[in-house]
Amino acid sequence: MPLPSTMRFVDLPSFGAPDAMKIANGPLPVPGEGQILVKTEAVGVNRPDVAQRQGAYPPPKDASPILGLELSGEVVAIGPGVTGYAIGDKVCGLANGGAYAEYCLLPSGQALPFPKGYDAVKAAALPETFFTVWANLFQMAGLTEGESVLIHGGSSGIGTTAIQLAKAFGATVYATAGSADKCDACVKLGATKAINYKTEDFAEVIKAETAGQGVDVVLDMIGAAYFEKNIASLAKDGCLSIIAFLGGSMAEKVNLTPIMVKRLTVTGSTMRPRTAEEKRAIRDDLLSQVWPLLEAGSVSPVIDKVYALEDVVEAHRRMETSAHIGKIMLKL
Repeated sequence: MPLPSTMRFVDLPSFGAPDAMKIANGPLPVPGEGQILVKTEAVGVNRPDVAQRQGAYPPPKDASPILGLELSGEVVAIGPGVTGYAIGDKVCGLANGGAYAEYCLLPSGQALPFPKGYDAVKAAALPETFFTVWANLFQMAGLTEGESVLIHGGSSGIGTTAIQLAKAFGATVYATAGSADKCDACVKLGATKAINYKTEDFAEVIKAETAGQGVDVVLDMIGAAYFEKNIASLAKDGCLSIIAFLGGSMAEKVNLTPIMVKRLTVTGSTMRPRTAEEKRAIRDDLLSQVWPLLEAGSVSPVIDKVYALEDVVEAHRRMETSAHIGKIMLKL
């Protein structure tokens, strides 16, 4: 069956509030070297999408300006130099942009098969958070069996993924969240203790829970507002891994002495600017280390709510309320 020449997509004529997004028609993308074209079935909504919509997270020069970083669907065209994929394959993957559309270009090194038993929505809920958590928590921070980790935003898409993976690989998990319901969700996913940051001082709780030792790793998406308490919560030779700045990126009058005294490492990264080779390496790790856990059912994405593509404005509004537990999804 021939492909259409045009497709529907979520257009962003100007930066702004959720209602700046409109459904529009545009040309069908053509796969280039190393790319596959996927007919989109489901898409994950992520914080970087919100930041891009607001004008604070511009796409790389060679990426689609259309919103959306993760999707699932069916391979309908294959570019030059691609091996290992066939027309009709069901894949999910980490796009460099363009997922809020009926068709999306996907670098073949960032594509993964649906885990056995997964539908499109569950598969599309995987790439962004699993790539991010694997790269930051395991590759960079080096979390290993027998260690302990504090995960901020435990009920978010990143948080629900990080709790499950850390637990699955033998770590003791602590998490923060902003309500009793969210804390309960964190414990059900594998956290030993969930801390309501609105009513408790997480640094004091971690100190008490670890008999003053602290945790080996902190996975943080808050930034400046939590910096000193994160440093206080770390054990000797611990690592603070920063993945976002929801609480600001500028920390003033911070005491850096504990970093030296406790031999701490502070690291951070964003996924989008990483090279294709770096993303492929993460993909390969996920396929060998994590996909078996998904297929066994010991780890599973948490889905908060599924919207139609036409309801993308409502999906972004829900993301901005922070009321969600797990992933917000779009279904085509």
